[in-house]
Amino acid sequence: MGNTKSGAVSKEILHDLKLNTKFTETEIAQWYENFKRQCPTGRISKGEFENIYSKFFPESDAQTYAQHVFRSFDTNDDGTLDFKEYIIALHMTSTGKTTSKLEWAFSLFDVDKNGYITKSEVKEICTAIFKLIPKEEVATLADDENTAEKRADKLWGFFEKGENDRVAEGEFIQGVLDNDDALRLIQYSPAK
Repeated sequence: MGNTKSGAVSKEILHDLKLNTKFTETEIAQWYENFKRQCPTGRISKGEFENIYSKFFPESDAQTYAQHVFRSFDTNDDGTLDFKEYIIALHMTSTGKTTSKLEWAFSLFDVDKNGYITKSEVKEICTAIFKLIPKEEVATLADDENTAEKRADKLWGFFEKGENDRVAEGEFIQGVLDNDDALRLIQYSPAK
């Protein structure tokens, strides 16, 4: 996207990103120059995204999680991320407001994009998140969180739903806001 003739981000996209992220005009312009250098077509494929994402988790298997993150930000389902989708992804996963991040987290867990989360979707995403945790860190986890299945069961329990029930976006956001353990279980932050 953007004005490819001049190599600058279009005014429309720049304005939209300034309104919807915490990035400054200068930061957005710098991100755009870097994006165009790395992705001359103006689009990033799922494979390229997975490769970039895996660099953030060198001690882990980030591929599955990266695929889910990619899916959640590929808003037009074309199999690529344009610059705007890429910047929104960066913003949401790094500096976004808690409620906005939880809206994004819901879309991550809503694998089939039907507006609800099921226990099987929770297990799928918890499995992907679990793969991000280095093996030596797994050994230090609590007994009720030392497998992807246990983490998914624990997270699902916070919503007080049966095995075949489903969780709507508002319930998900409120359930996670009401419980610090739930918030911790829907993400992975590498130990410093």
